[in-house]
Amino acid sequence: MNTKTLLSVVGPTAIGKTKLAITLAQHFNTEIISADSRQFFKEMVIGTAVPDKDELAAAPHHFIQHKSILESYSVGDFEKEALKKLDNLFKEKDIVVLVGGSGLYVDAVTKGLDSFPKIDASVRASLNTLFEKEGITALQQKLENLDPEYYNKVDKDNPHRLIRALEVCIGSGKPYSTFLNQEKPKRPFNVITIGITADREIIYDRINTRVDLMEQNGLLNEAKALTEHQNLNALQTVGYRELFQFFNGNWTLEFALSEIKKNTRRFAKRQLTWFKKNKETLWVNFNDDPKNIIATIKEKLQA
Repeated sequence: MNTKTLLSVVGPTAIGKTKLAITLAQHFNTEIISADSRQFFKEMVIGTAVPDKDELAAAPHHFIQHKSILESYSVGDFEKEALKKLDNLFKEKDIVVLVGGSGLYVDAVTKGLDSFPKIDASVRASLNTLFEKEGITALQQKLENLDPEYYNKVDKDNPHRLIRALEVCIGSGKPYSTFLNQEKPKRPFNVITIGITADREIIYDRINTRVDLMEQNGLLNEAKALTEHQNLNALQTVGYRELFQFFNGNWTLEFALSEIKKNTRRFAKRQLTWFKKNKETLWVNFNDDPKNIIATIKEKLQA
């Protein structure tokens, strides 16, 4: 019987996951593992809403800004490292908190990843070159031809996902979708998932306010300093991609900022769709009293 529990805090961007995770970590005297793939990279701070110094000091955090954008780091790498960290933490703690809005990375820890064949690195290199030369449309068209089933499910604006699927299709000669949903080994810990949500208008208002604050706090300078690396996988993300269009002279600043807000709202919608697939999630409102949330968690722990 598993006696260890992972409290997984999920939800759309700007909804208050960090705040709740810290509250839970403090109450249960434990530590936090971040499953936000955008916050792994130390060069990206403002645009990824990395917890501030006070938040990081409020509870021990892991997997925050521990990598460089120049390093290769996959969801598989994260799964291995996060499980190793959990194994060590569970030697001293009965409860650990996982927090993040990156659904695939959350699932990698809580459920495990599907198993894929090893693919020669040259395949990914050629796909990265295709992306740099012809853009995301070329990747989309290629995937639609090779694996229409996965093409209809994938986030078509995410080059990471497109390239990953394509390298498996090309390297194995089989559709990426045929490797999905295989039976996975069970985790040696229990998982209680707490999802934070709000009315759509509130979520969108919080996103718009956050983008405005990012601009005020220096997002433009941060993105400008990264312009020379704009083709790296780590930077194919909302908040940077749009500003590169501005720096490259393709868009006005006003339009770039409006696109950041629009694309972040779309991202939030996709996040909710992903997380709502888990029927066991305990959904709470963004302004619910944390004491009530903790009481509900304790009931589940004793069940």
